[in-house]
Amino acid sequence: MQKEKVLAVVQELPEEVDVDALTERLYLLQKIDEAEKEIAAGKGIPHDEVRQRLAKWLT
Repeated sequence: MQKEKVLAVVQELPEEVDVDALTERLYLLQKIDEAEKEIAAGKGIPHDEVRQRLAKWLT
């Protein structure tokens, strides 16, 4: 994650900060960044395939 993104998250915080909430938010953003990089590299699962997999689980 880039330093600028971390700083933007910190600047959006209220004056009273829950460190656990901040840590969770940064972790979530990191995972989203990683997922976006995987998708850009062609490592994602096509939407139709995901629907088929979910249909098996939900029926």
